[in-house]
Amino acid sequence: MTADDVTAVEVLERRLFPVDAWPMQMFFDELAQVDTRRYVVAEADGQIVAYAGLMCIEPIADVQTIAVVPEFEGKGIGSAILTELIEESRRRGAVEVLLEVRADNPRAQALYVRFGFEQIHVRRRYYRDGTDALIMRLTLTEGTPA
Repeated sequence: MTADDVTAVEVLERRLFPVDAWPMQMFFDELAQVDTRRYVVAEADGQIVAYAGLMCIEPIADVQTIAVVPEFEGKGIGSAILTELIEESRRRGAVEVLLEVRADNPRAQALYVRFGFEQIHVRRRYYRDGTDALIMRLTLTEGTPA
């Protein structure tokens, strides 16, 4: 993701996460922290259809956001960008990757479980609408798939 992508990403952010959407400035702030952040986008037909971001402060990486537009779900895009974030975590020396996922999002939870994430905690009423967040962790080892 580059600064040129932020306007399109922010439009998707408001569409996909209407209650919890990040403000545009937050994306610019995240991109400015190159030492600890990595953001990626996926495109189809010249349009951004997915985006994701990672914060890594060794030895822990944290998936900040991951989103795929519904019309492109089930096409492997989420898996591809999650793979990139896990690989980036390894490159940056992380031994664990953490993330929060909405308790009412079984599709995303299933993706994370396929990658080896395990639920380690629940943050009650984490999201603005009162939905719980499941905290999930992937322990990176030599044999961890990515």
